[in-house]
Amino acid sequence: MDVIPAIDLLDGRCVRLYQGDYQQSEVFHDSPVEMAKQWQAQGASKLHLVDLDGAKAGYPVNKKAIAAIVEALDIPVELGGGLRNYTNVAEVLALGVKEAILGTVAVEQPELVAQLAQEFPGQIIVGIDARDGKVATKGWLETSTVLATDLAERMAKLGASAIIYTDIQRDGTLAGPNIPALRDLATAINIPVIASGGVSKVSDLVSLLALEPLGVKGVIVGKALYTGDVDLKEAIRAVGQGRWQDVPPDLGSTAWA
Repeated sequence: MDVIPAIDLLDGRCVRLYQGDYQQSEVFHDSPVEMAKQWQAQGASKLHLVDLDGAKAGYPVNKKAIAAIVEALDIPVELGGGLRNYTNVAEVLALGVKEAILGTVAVEQPELVAQLAQEFPGQIIVGIDARDGKVATKGWLETSTVLATDLAERMAKLGASAIIYTDIQRDGTLAGPNIPALRDLATAINIPVIASGGVSKVSDLVSLLALEPLGVKGVIVGKALYTGDVDLKEAIRAVGQGRWQDVPPDLGSTAWA
């Protein structure tokens, strides 16, 4: 299972939001490039990058910073935030971004997801951000009536290469990942699921190993890395050396069956 550090860009700086609230942001580094280089040096195999300004504006805003990060790294970068039309996606992929993460358009323009997945095979991820099991859009500012599992099933059929599932109510809270929701989602589809939101300690990462056989192939870690609650090197080592007996049966019994 991949442990993927996250960098959220807001006003050109590296920040974290609390439950997706732009009014509750905390700056962790003034240079996203330097932060990205630190995560790579600590063993990251991939970087998760979000253009928060873009998510609100509806188009990529921090393209200069994104290009600088991609140029500085040897590891692949996946990017989300404001990718709501063909041109947006083509532009960021041309910058060297490995995978584009589509969110709002998955709900509003599923045909665009299908078109992009066909033209850029293996490079289109759908990010499903859920609040009480329902999909949020517009940079988490609006909540739709679409169920996360229903959307995931549809996106898998349209050719998405993976689903990133974020539980908004846990994001930035260090409250732990939503194991039941992740299990339900992974069981419903046949493409990889990447967990996001709530990781507070290394044991949270180990608990997710029970879901790996169901398709949870990665976990994005944000705030816990910046607060020091999780050390990236230790996390990568712990997940790589994870043992089933370390996972409580109530979390792992489905995967063991």
